[in-house]
Amino acid sequence: MVPSGSSPTLQQGPGDRGLSSSQPTPQQSSPNILLIVFIHGFKGDDTTFGNFPSRLQHILSETVQDTIIESIVFPAYQTKGDLDKAVECFADWLTTLTVQKEVAHGAGGGAGCAKIVLCGHSMGGLLVADSTYAFVHTRPDTSAPLWPNIIACLAFDTPYLGLHPHVFKNSATKVAGYVQNVQKGASGLWSAFSQPVREPAAAVAQSKGLLPAPAQPPAPSPGRWGSWTPAAYAIGGALIAGAAAGTAYYHRAELEGSYGALMEHMQYVGALWDKDALAERVRHLVKGETMHGVIFRTFYTYLPPALPAHPSPRMFCLLPESSEDAFQHFVPARNTLAEDEVRAHVSMFEPGKNDGYYQLGLETAAVIRRALEDRRTVVHNAVVESGIESQVKDAHAGVEQQASIDDSDLLL
Repeated sequence: MVPSGSSPTLQQGPGDRGLSSSQPTPQQSSPNILLIVFIHGFKGDDTTFGNFPSRLQHILSETVQDTIIESIVFPAYQTKGDLDKAVECFADWLTTLTVQKEVAHGAGGGAGCAKIVLCGHSMGGLLVADSTYAFVHTRPDTSAPLWPNIIACLAFDTPYLGLHPHVFKNSATKVAGYVQNVQKGASGLWSAFSQPVREPAAAVAQSKGLLPAPAQPPAPSPGRWGSWTPAAYAIGGALIAGAAAGTAYYHRAELEGSYGALMEHMQYVGALWDKDALAERVRHLVKGETMHGVIFRTFYTYLPPALPAHPSPRMFCLLPESSEDAFQHFVPARNTLAEDEVRAHVSMFEPGKNDGYYQLGLETAAVIRRALEDRRTVVHNAVVESGIESQVKDAHAGVEQQASIDDSDLLL
């Protein structure tokens, strides 16, 4: 099995080596290529997915014939500022990658033989969705095939409709005992928000009692989760609380260090609070499957009831109403080991902390195989229709030629 990794550039690295279930024969001028691209979420990095990409690649290589299969992890990117900038960066990267892979396999850039599956974890799913939408709606010719040839958008615990309210409630309850330890820092942060800013952000942070940014942030640890969340609840800020409970779980020290950095990260996760935009994005994803054949699925963490503390199931993400078309695109990913929604979200790709890890891999592979089969069916039907049209044209031409000959005979 080839491990999956990434590189800051498009130079070949561990994650750029693919397994192939069957090498194309020399007669095949355009081999089938499947690129499975993984994109991390807020404050994640290229280790977020662990061994999941290589395991998925192995499963598909054993079950999909005559296809070169590669799992590639998008290099770690900055999750701050405007989400649109991250989308633009990813779209450029994916375009370059597709050309390189198609040329490397002798297909010629832009041929579309490389079929692409985009897999995003957490807010990486927003990046997947917005990039696909951009590719669909920026084609010079709307009747032209989609390129890069994206056949599926898969998301893993992406809060497409926002974070479940119970995430805030359960997280607040769990860390309530720590509030007094950070109350002073929380008060200073609230003052920074509530009073007019007359000094640079860095100066405000220092004058209001916030801790200065460390020279070298310490390595993240699970224990630091509790030291940041209570501050958010203590100040009563819904936006800050949501970001803390929902997404601030990687490299927490970076968020604690600077008011300015905090604001940049809040701008990035602000996409989770625009309900209209969230709903519109989901409609586009559902429409993309109907109109363009780009399969859309999101696997959401599902913690079953655990009496007496949790009589109802728990989810990290809000779900569509069961009566909505989008509901069937949301697939539960069961985890009975995680203590709460946030831990389930963070440990989705850790088999030791998620007993549904292997089932998740099998279900993901099944969706990708279906996407491949659907696309092959479309191509096959197009070829058949083209052949029939050609035969009809030839038949019409023969009839017209015979009629012309008959007319000549009459003139004689």
